Amino acid sequence: MNKIYNPAPETWSEILKRPTKTIDDIETTVKEIFKEVQKKGDEAVSKYTSIFDGIALDDNEVSQSEISEAIALISNELKEAIQLAKSNIYKFHLAQKTDRITIETTEGVNCWQEKRPIQKIGLYIPGGTAPLFSTVLMLAVPAAIAGCNEIVLCSPPDKNGKINPAILYAANLCGVTKIIKVGGIQAIAGMTFGTETIPKVYKIFGPGNQFVTVAKQLATQFGVAIDMPAGPSELLVVADDSAVPAFVASDLLSQAEHGTDSQVILVSTSKTLIDAVGNEIQSQIAVLPRKAIAENAIANSKLIFVENSTVALQLINEYGPEHFIICTNEDDFYSDEIYNAGSVFIGNYTPESAGDYASGTNHTLPTNGYAKNYSGVNLDSFMKSMTFQKITEKGIKNIGKAIEIMAEAEGLQAHKNAVTLRLKQIELRN
Repeated sequence: MNKIYNPAPETWSEILKRPTKTIDDIETTVKEIFKEVQKKGDEAVSKYTSIFDGIALDDNEVSQSEISEAIALISNELKEAIQLAKSNIYKFHLAQKTDRITIETTEGVNCWQEKRPIQKIGLYIPGGTAPLFSTVLMLAVPAAIAGCNEIVLCSPPDKNGKINPAILYAANLCGVTKIIKVGGIQAIAGMTFGTETIPKVYKIFGPGNQFVTVAKQLATQFGVAIDMPAGPSELLVVADDSAVPAFVASDLLSQAEHGTDSQVILVSTSKTLIDAVGNEIQSQIAVLPRKAIAENAIANSKLIFVENSTVALQLINEYGPEHFIICTNEDDFYSDEIYNAGSVFIGNYTPESAGDYASGTNHTLPTNGYAKNYSGVNLDSFMKSMTFQKITEKGIKNIGKAIEIMAEAEGLQAHKNAVTLRLKQIELRN
């Protein structure tokens, strides 16, 4: 990792730059595939599944027999772990439900807000070297709580035309209504336009590589909403001498092993801790099964020393990390003053892995600095807030004159007339 000492604020943007490609590098490819899927449907999806996943499928929908087979393949130990995680995720997201909000703003003017589920949602679940069955829980559980009617899951098949059994087990456990063996850009395009076998959805959720991220952003141009621009994983740890170096190193490596384009950063007021963490990383990385991936990510990562906590916090808010771990003697200072972070983990015994799997919070979070203006996935992500109003004769009399004056001032005579006609009828009747 690169050690940096007391960087000047004017250098922060360069130092904290993510190791990602620009959209221009991949947008052309994404647009070409979108155009072909829109025109040719399943034919185009099959073509790109063959090219990118190396498998030609006769049927890309997962059957009930495949689900049953997957359930049988999962160990009881893993099933119990998944069920525990689901239980905690369910509890946390159920607690986010809110009641109808009702207010009489003026006598006779009743306004209220209610939430309704998004009827058709799509879940994208990465496969490959790290099949994220945990993401199924993070997305399907709140979708079910929200009451979404259709929950469509897309995940890339392996070379044998199968989806990882843990993904199928979790999907079945959480009430996913349709599972499709398709990944990458073609999956996002399929859910955007709809094909013979892939339903068109109203909103797409789920992480992915940079191609998937750009594909999701392109989907918004065709009337489909997305959760957020969630790209390669990232983690920032702030720590001082109260932190355990081995714990800090393990947290940094837990994100580094996600992918070569992941980024991990340590910010510290202790040079001693920085050196100790650097040594621990070298020791721990040597025995990781995904050592090569982690090493590439670590090469893009930083160990940053700053003089005090105030400077550290300013730097962290400027970066806006997806995951933010606090291990200091000033935990409250950081947790109270952090504004730009996807999810925050506090204390030596709160690893980021807990949020990834089983504590209950959601792990689908904004990356690339989008924590400055996006929230992580939550129950409201699967719902829409709708407003209602009902106005009595007394109510329209109370606010009618103000509406007429405002409408006339904006030059919108029909708006004024809609009120005037009602007021005249009330006046004549009385």
